[in-house]
Amino acid sequence: MTDATETTTTTDEAELLDVARAAARASAEVLLRYYGKARDVRTKTTETDLVSEADETAERAIRELLRARRPGDAVLGEEGGETAATATTGVRWIVDPLDGTVNYLFGFPMWSVSVACEDADGALAGVVYDPLRDEEFAATRSGPALRDGEPIACSGKAQLSQALVATGFSYDAALRARQAEVVARALPRVRDIRRGGSAALDLAYAAAGRVDAYWERDVQPWDYAAGRLIATRAGLAIRELPAADGLPFGLVAAPPALVDELHALVAD
Repeated sequence: MTDATETTTTTDEAELLDVARAAARASAEVLLRYYGKARDVRTKTTETDLVSEADETAERAIRELLRARRPGDAVLGEEGGETAATATTGVRWIVDPLDGTVNYLFGFPMWSVSVACEDADGALAGVVYDPLRDEEFAATRSGPALRDGEPIACSGKAQLSQALVATGFSYDAALRARQAEVVARALPRVRDIRRGGSAALDLAYAAAGRVDAYWERDVQPWDYAAGRLIATRAGLAIRELPAADGLPFGLVAAPPALVDELHALVAD
């Protein structure tokens, strides 16, 4: 029998997941309207780090929906920074209105919307939505990982030599050079490596077994907040790559039998 506390928690998670789904679709509606004709493209941190009017308009759509549905919560977004909470809900939303901006601007069909919320204990609900495929990956803290409402699970691969592994690269040229060294070290040890260009989708694909594992440095909370929860609920183990020696923070997500070996291979 489920006690009252557990019922309340589950109901709250379901409500938050519903809001996350609505927020992701609000962003997707904007992005699809701009797709193929995005304007006002600018650079941010480097010449390869792009942002467009579509990114900013999509994030505004997410924020407007969150203000209407969850007015007291804090919001952290890639384009708009952090908005403090106005009530004691203890919930913060972490949103990336367009993960894979370069792909989006070039018409390469590998980009997504990432929406997650967290409390002091970590992620509560998360959605990674692929507007072009109308495909949704989602999870809550106590529920299964889902693809379009159906449960998914990671591959459970046990040999690194048989693993298809996803990764991504920084916008910083010097860091890319160091990442290339890691790829050169890893490539002979795995089945193959894929670079999709959307960290959120990479994690979601790992959760669904489309790739076996994933690692990447220089990722931000909005890149991985939803995907990390989905991957965890799908059975993947997560290891962090701490910032050190000039290298930024990163993540490794892999089946439990592979995670330590892959982490050791890519950590330096």
